[in-house]
Formats: sequence, structure tokens, C-alpha cells
Amino acid sequence: MGFHTFDPERAPQLEDASRYRWCSSEELLSVLEPDPDATLADLGSGTGFFADDVAPFVGHLYGIDLQAEMHEFYREKGVPENVELLEAGVDDLPLADDTLDAAFSVDTYHEFATDESLAELARVIRPGGRLVTVDWSATGDQRAGPPLTERFSLGEAVSHLAEAGFTVTHAADRTETYVCVARR
Repeated sequence: MGFHTFDPERAPQLEDASRYRWCSSEELLSVLEPDPDATLADLGSGTGFFADDVAPFVGHLYGIDLQAEMHEFYREKGVPENVELLEAGVDDLPLADDTLDAAFSVDTYHEFATDESLAELARVIRPGGRLVTVDWSATGDQRAGPPLTERFSLGEAVSHLAEAGFTVTHAADRTETYVCVARR
């Protein structure tokens, strides 16, 4: 599996509303079940496309991305007051144990899915907290997204999460993507 990050020179493409075809803001919010007092993290937040949808419904949101260029783009666009940007990999989060009520990733799981990253998520998500993953499926037909060789199937994602100590409560395969909801 080749892990890569999105080319920051293509960052404006991440602001294209056609991305909602693969995960709408309504769907994301429904599986996240945000609370106005909750602390969440957007894993691979990029330009803040989905962070902007979630921020109005939570107390604090960490936008986590490896690439400073993505955060620069987001700052120029305008970061909501309750969003804090952190430049970090998912395998080494600068957060205390049990900090997060939930974390989510949209179209980025394939970029960070390692044993180390999942162990780190298990460390920072509080017991009972939620992890929502929407990503490109290895069983997709390649109409969009990364090459099939860089994707995981829903079954692989479910197995990875279970091995990391998460309990999957919802998993659905779709035409090109999957959604997986797990609890710590």
C-alpha cells in the first residue's frame, strides 16, 4: 500500500462542492452525531472543506494535517474561531490521552492507515468516543479518487479498526466509497 498525501498545489480542487457527491455534510454530521460541547478532530483536514461543515456544531475542532501548505490555504480562506490547526501526522498527535470525543476522516484514511496511527487514535479518543471514516474503496470503479492500489476495502478497514481496539457500529460499502463508524 503506497501512502501519499494530496499535492498542495492542487488544494483548490479540495474546495469543489462536487465532493459532496461522495460524502455530504448531512451524512457526515449524521454519523458524527456532534455535540455543542464536544472536542473533535478532522484527520487530514486539508483546506478545511469538511471542517467548515462540522465546526458550527461542536465546541472545539482540531484540523490536523501534515502539510503546512494546506493550513496556509485554510488560513487564507478563513478558519472558524473554534478550529485549531495542528501540523502533525495521525501517528504522532500532539494531544493528551482521551482528549477527543470523536475524530473523522473524509477521503484520507488511505493516507494514514497504519498500526501506529490507529493506536494513536485509540489513545486520544476517549472511551466511548467515535471514529468516523469515509474513504475511497478498493472495490470502487475508479471514477474518482486515488488509484485502486492505494485504497482499502471496507472489510480491511473494519479489520484494522477492530485490531486497534475499536468496535465498529456501522459499516456500509457504496459505489466508490465506504463509511465506517467505530467506537473506542
